[in-house]
This record gives sequence, structure tokens and C-alpha cells, in this order.
Amino acid sequence: MAWIYLVIAGVFEIGWAIGLKYTEGFSKLGPSAATVSLMIASFAFLGLALRTLPLGTAYAVWTGIGTAGTVVLGIMLFNEPLEPLRLGCIALIVSGVVGLKILSPH
Repeated sequence: MAWIYLVIAGVFEIGWAIGLKYTEGFSKLGPSAATVSLMIASFAFLGLALRTLPLGTAYAVWTGIGTAGTVVLGIMLFNEPLEPLRLGCIALIVSGVVGLKILSPH
């Protein structure tokens, strides 16, 4: 169950990272409230995952999910550059996350 919590936390992290773009420096109330809510949810699910998973593994996976997802959505939503080297770096992050999952004792 801890891994499910961790994936949910990572998805919420993607949400709040993308949400930051829409807050325009927290000057827009609706997007700001949604972003803060997603932050709280992300940290709450990360906390649940940390009941079982090692801190280093959970934190690395959480940030890896957030980083990879935010880059992909940045490309899709904000026309950020889609370059082969960028995608290669994201592939390295994803492979690191998968490796941590495979090597985790939990």
C-alpha cells in the first residue's frame, strides 16, 4: 500500500508544480487555493508512504515522479522544448525510480 500512496503523492506533486504556473505568483485566488491543496495532499500521501518505505527511497521516487511528470506536462501544456537530450534525461530519472522500486525491500 505504501507504494500506492507514494505514486499518489507523486501525481499530486505534478499537480501542484503545474498549478504554480497558473497562480501567477499566487496572485490568483482559485489556482492558488488549488495549488496549496495539492501540496497538502502530496505531503500527506508522502507521509503515509514514509510509515513503511525508507526515507531516501521514498523521497527520490516522489521527486522523480514529480520531475518527470512536470517536464512532460510542461512540454504538452506550455510548449516547452521537446529535445532528444531532455527526453533522455527524463528516461534516466524514470529508470532510477524503477530501479529504486525494484531494489526496495518493501
